[in-house]
Amino acid sequence: MGKKLARLKAGEIIKILHQHGFILVSQRGSHQKWRHPETGNQVIVPYHKGKQLPLGTLKSIIDGSGIPEEEFQL
Repeated sequence: MGKKLARLKAGEIIKILHQHGFILVSQRGSHQKWRHPETGNQVIVPYHKGKQLPLGTLKSIIDGSGIPEEEFQL
């Protein structure tokens, strides 16, 4: 049985995206658009400082980024 997915804050997710080569391409309000220049994968991260993202949002970011789920576990 696998590990449970950690509840992460937007800043922690952004750090993981940045480590995997994603760059911030735009922001509209509190939503940041991150894109990988080589794969073209793109994700939207709602940036609400200090708040944990809902699990569904986190799963959507993981699926869209193509980064293995294990990278998002603490």
